[in-house]
Amino acid sequence: FNQPDAGIWEFRSDEGVHTFSQIFCWGAADQGAKVAAHLGHVDLASRWTKKAAEMKEIILREAWNEELGMFTQRFNGDSADASNLLMHELGIIDGKDPRYVSTIKKYGELLRKGDYVYRYVIEDDFGLPKTSFTICTFWYISALIASGEKEEAKRLYENLLSKSNHLGLLSEDIDAETGELWGNFPQTYSLVGIITIAKQLAECGLDVDSPVCHLSQIYD
Repeated sequence: FNQPDAGIWEFRSDEGVHTFSQIFCWGAADQGAKVAAHLGHVDLASRWTKKAAEMKEIILREAWNEELGMFTQRFNGDSADASNLLMHELGIIDGKDPRYVSTIKKYGELLRKGDYVYRYVIEDDFGLPKTSFTICTFWYISALIASGEKEEAKRLYENLLSKSNHLGLLSEDIDAETGELWGNFPQTYSLVGIITIAKQLAECGLDVDSPVCHLSQIYD
């Protein structure tokens, strides 16, 4: 915890204290405390609970940029990172928390191009990103659902489904201008996004007119 690394996107030449990595450290302590409590290890549960609380306080303070109104890619940073859209789903912040809602709005301005979301828009080891990352668009849709923007979430979801091939498969990336599928194909986590969002929309009472969405019943 609180140590520099390459982050979820595996930056090759520029380490930093990445917010998403820190959230996973918190998640380990938080869930570990619950397991310890369930198994009757009272002292361990108490110690991990305290540590998780300390981590959470640090993360929500150091990753928040008040001036920009968003959680940043790195502690005390100024760049957006789509992985932070999972903060609500991982349980470190409420979906209606003003900071999270503000982050979604800001990310929509910074990372979204048309109906697609990029991982980040800063230059990496290979230059500026050229295509959107499919799972990141699903994360954005999930964040919209959590914050109450359900109709827009449904529209973006239906658009993604329309880009799948005749077998309902999606790739790793999508060209935001042409809708062309790029990158690894098929990509497992893109397909997990299809099922996950179908389930979330169904829980909101919003059904999407696509046979693919019946997978949400299998998912349950």
